[in-house]
Amino acid sequence: MNRLVILGIAVLAVIYLFFSSIYVVNEREQAIVMRFGRITDIHKDPGIYFKIPTSMIDTVQVVEDRLLRYDLANMRVQVSGGQFYVVDAFLTYRIADPRLFRERAQGELRVAEQRIATRFDSALRQVYGLRNFNAALSDERAQMMREARDLIRPDMAELGIEVVDVRILRTDLTPEVSAQTYERMKAERLAEAALLRARGKEAAQSLRAIADRQAVEVVAAARKDAEVLRGEGDAQRSAVFADAYSKDPEFFQFYRSMESYRNALGSNGTTMVLSPDTDFFQYFGTPGSSASQPPAIPSVDATPAPATTPAPAAAPAEQPAAAPAQ
Repeated sequence: MNRLVILGIAVLAVIYLFFSSIYVVNEREQAIVMRFGRITDIHKDPGIYFKIPTSMIDTVQVVEDRLLRYDLANMRVQVSGGQFYVVDAFLTYRIADPRLFRERAQGELRVAEQRIATRFDSALRQVYGLRNFNAALSDERAQMMREARDLIRPDMAELGIEVVDVRILRTDLTPEVSAQTYERMKAERLAEAALLRARGKEAAQSLRAIADRQAVEVVAAARKDAEVLRGEGDAQRSAVFADAYSKDPEFFQFYRSMESYRNALGSNGTTMVLSPDTDFFQYFGTPGSSASQPPAIPSVDATPAPATTPAPAAAPAEQPAAAPAQ
């Protein structure tokens, strides 16, 4: 019975020693082997490794062997002109030298990231401080990221950390600068609009003056043509009247008198008080009319008068000059 107990204890001790003497490193890790606190070996390749099965003699610290990321958010940086930006950025890094990482950062990512935060902040401020306000938002961003990475790398290499890349995610204006920028842009747009409006008014006045001048010229030319045509028409009218009068003067006088009667004595009920022996009634055969006397030609349409007011006699129309006898 005692033998069985001793055998069981021995088996358990062997199993314990076996499992405590091995450790596994996967593809995302690297192992630091220390004996009495001093680094004796570094394992970067994945696999199963052995050590002295006593934690007081050999200890193993596993650290990351993959890309890690550190972020800075809402960082307030100043450019060379004295204005400010709000920046979001991050960097990627990996533990390239586990020995230095253990010696100078105690193998703790927390300690390393404190150093990274301080140096990253300083590098970004230095890079932005060398640029003016507009350059920070231009295509110089790629150059700025490279400069920030190169500034951080030497200090991080002292910790056994390799900075792989630096990226700037966001560069925004602060609320104060944003308001100032908006007001400046608004003033520039208003000034440009006023300039365009003034140029438009100038062009409109010029076009309006040209149009007014052309209108005056067109109206003057039209009036000239109208006067010429009116003169030609009056000449033709006089020629027609003269020709008609020369052909039959008595009938012409009779026709003109009938026209005067129709215009003066229309159907509007107008009452005219005239002397019976006036020349206006020569074709009515009233007393006082003389057959030997040539009949008068009323030339102007009589204006209707009120029923109780005597209307003046119509003046005889001018007779057109007689055409020369053939």
